[in-house]
Amino acid sequence: MTDAILHEHRGDVAWITLNRPQVHNAFDDGLIAELTGAIAAADADDAVRAVVLSGSGASFSAGADLNWMRGMAAASEAENREDSLRLARLMRTLQFLSKPTIARVNGAAYGGGVGLVACCDIAIGVDTAQFALSEVKLGLVPAVISPYVVAAIGLREARRLFITGELFDAATATRIGLLHAAVPPGELDDAVSRQLRLLGKAGPVAQREAKHLALRMGGTDQAQAERIDNDNAALIARLRVSAEGQEGLGAFLDKRKPEWMA
Repeated sequence: MTDAILHEHRGDVAWITLNRPQVHNAFDDGLIAELTGAIAAADADDAVRAVVLSGSGASFSAGADLNWMRGMAAASEAENREDSLRLARLMRTLQFLSKPTIARVNGAAYGGGVGLVACCDIAIGVDTAQFALSEVKLGLVPAVISPYVVAAIGLREARRLFITGELFDAATATRIGLLHAAVPPGELDDAVSRQLRLLGKAGPVAQREAKHLALRMGGTDQAQAERIDNDNAALIARLRVSAEGQEGLGAFLDKRKPEWMA
């Protein structure tokens, strides 16, 4: 692993930290691969009872890295589909991790960062954090993360936020179910520790079965999720190479308004 991910054990808890603070922990191919590997390793480690996912610096994750986006804008539809499937595998691995997961949301989360929060069992954030699902402003949609975000915040809220792309605050994130609690920055670690103490009181086998029970009762399993991910990867690949997607990405990278705003 490189320094894009910090992975440490604190007792029986695996702490995984996105470590690209200079770009607000934005995703690129390397971070996606390392994070997927770290989550899978925690799942396979019998010494791990729970996983905490956080970010270094001021942000949790700003979503897609600019250079990564530039590469995808120039890539073929097939290449974009393969890229999207890698991100889908990351989200699916986190969603179905057999151990309890906590998102320690230390700052802003946009796009794929919102997806990571939605995939965790428990999400505690700072009350100064901001969030956005702003893909439509680029002529795109939050395709890969959509099943997890809709499951977290509900269809009604997802419909609004998916089509407006608006920025929303931690209070709103808590009200709609993306966060379970928002606390002052100085209280974040104590709030996470309280959740870890609660998790430590339960039987690990029962926790695993309870998590899978909730997912199953919610109408999802890994096989179904993989089928949906394949469809959504094809959708975002098609949109990235479409005329509108190319204009939106180009406008964003060139720091200008897209033509539909002219």
